Amino acid sequence: MKREDLKRQLLEAKQAGFSDAHLAGLWGVGEREVRRLRTELGIRPVFKTVDTCAAEFEAYTPYHYSSYETPYKSLTESGAQEVLDSEVRPSQRPKVMILGGGPNRIGQGIEFDYCCCQAVFALKKDGYETIMVNSNPETVSTDYDTADRLYFEPLTFEDVMNIIEVERPVGVILQFGGQTPLKLALPLEAAGVPIVGTSPESIDITEDRKRFGQLLDQLGIPMPPGGTARSFEEARAIAARIGYPVLVRPSYVLGGRGMMIVHREEALQRYLATAVEAAPEHPVLVDRFLEDAIEVDVDAICDGRDVFIGGIMEHIEYAGVHSGDSACVIPPRTLKRETLERIEDYTRRLALALEVKGLMNVQYAVYGAQAVGKRIRGPLDFSKEALERQGNVFVLEVNPRASRTVPYVSKAVGIPLAQVAARVMLGKRLKEQGLGDGVARVGPVSVKEAALPFAKFPGVDTVLGPEMRSTGEVMGIADHFGLAFSKAQAAVGMPLPGPSEQGAARKVFCSVHDRDKEDLIDVARQLEQLGFTLVATSGTREALEARGVCAEFIYKLREGRPSVYDAIVNHEIALVINTPLDEEAQRDELYLRRAAVERGVPYVTTISAARAAVEGIRSSGGRPPQVYSLQEYHDALARARAKA
Repeated sequence: MKREDLKRQLLEAKQAGFSDAHLAGLWGVGEREVRRLRTELGIRPVFKTVDTCAAEFEAYTPYHYSSYETPYKSLTESGAQEVLDSEVRPSQRPKVMILGGGPNRIGQGIEFDYCCCQAVFALKKDGYETIMVNSNPETVSTDYDTADRLYFEPLTFEDVMNIIEVERPVGVILQFGGQTPLKLALPLEAAGVPIVGTSPESIDITEDRKRFGQLLDQLGIPMPPGGTARSFEEARAIAARIGYPVLVRPSYVLGGRGMMIVHREEALQRYLATAVEAAPEHPVLVDRFLEDAIEVDVDAICDGRDVFIGGIMEHIEYAGVHSGDSACVIPPRTLKRETLERIEDYTRRLALALEVKGLMNVQYAVYGAQAVGKRIRGPLDFSKEALERQGNVFVLEVNPRASRTVPYVSKAVGIPLAQVAARVMLGKRLKEQGLGDGVARVGPVSVKEAALPFAKFPGVDTVLGPEMRSTGEVMGIADHFGLAFSKAQAAVGMPLPGPSEQGAARKVFCSVHDRDKEDLIDVARQLEQLGFTLVATSGTREALEARGVCAEFIYKLREGRPSVYDAIVNHEIALVINTPLDEEAQRDELYLRRAAVERGVPYVTTISAARAAVEGIRSSGGRPPQVYSLQEYHDALARARAKA
């Protein structure tokens, strides 16, 4: 084909919306080959300004989008030349480009947009021209007064490279937009793009199971055993080796999609039949699940020399509930000082070994609750008795990037972590920013609670698990945990009941799995002391009565009338405590959890959350909470730090 004909056809394809990747797939070549050919033929996009003035007068808004226009002829001294009319006029100031998160979805949303905005604010103050790339107009990062220049472009290699070739930034930040821009790390680095912050190589180590396991072995940091499987036979062999229960999930997932806790081989076979069929090119990860472990999140910043830990968050729900759905508290409320010191030590060593430059999030599981033992050497014993005796801190996951907890931690400790990290990525040391190596000083107790959208989705079960389902979060701050938790529940639209007055006791419904019945006893006794009447299904009632706790019998829906469903509908129930174990139990009791959601009745599906609810009820005393602004809180923190 003649060069002119090829150029015409390729231009027509680009004008019709075909991406380089799509054309590469049609032609059976690589995307870079298509890009090279397109560049050689002089086919490049131009950038237009969004006309926010409806053509009434010239618009100066910094919104830009790409378009493949037909070049026009321009007469010059050397003759007619093809010219592309672009409305972008790059300045000579040093520029930093920040890649946003793209479309919001469960697992990746406004928390990452917060980090992008904070980075823009910090770098603008430091004299950089900031360029935001994001395709989602429903974000703050795409507001006209956030970045100096905004490109409404898809977050793909082709579109990002087109902008880079025009703007020539001194640095590109990938680590604030979540998983979407991180997928571009290796191809952008290979193209010579100046990526600032943690290297793509270090990011790849944390995502490569084998390499990450080798790093942990070198550092002497334990993690739950596991393996990868592409078939049921491989998964069964792994589960037999490490023991049930196991956590199974597809590789490279966001927000815990497709995760499941499996207790038996039959359930493993059912899961593998679905997961492998859906994504045969990706292996399934099979890990030992640590039941009843306390999960801990840590957000830290490393500049290559010092590691500043912004916050250590203790989850209120036990391990098994996705970190995005679990309520958590700063500072930790049950962990011993020795456990916290070990978590701090592991975090520092991981950050330095991975050569992190910027933010890092680490998720831990602490088995044996507050127990702390000697660091294990040699083969690990994962029996329940051994784990409780050893009290180990296990690494679950490391993400050398911004996490969804950064906004919460930043507000809790009064330090804009994303701003600090952005400056670190551009070469400014932590000590230059007044931080250095250490842990953030924490004031009052801050509780984060997840906003769950169950009321808007009829028929969806409310039981929390390893797959993320929340669509936002709220925060409660108080001098002690109970009141902070109560505030968070009120903010999320599920206020806890106040202690009942004399003669007007309301009812708390209890129905828990066998393994939770012993732990329910203390919760039930405290609810009795607070003036509530307990009602329970037959099995739970027998367990309570055997330990001297009075409870009224109530029917399940299929057993007779009046049932617990009737009591919820008639507004006789003030709180629902229901902890199913497996899929069958979840389906069996779905009706009562849905009834609680639809009638606005507070409910908890874990014993740990039930304990927190009782503490919140006792602390609030039924009184309206004291409210003060976040600015007042941060001013108080700043004064306390100055005195220290």
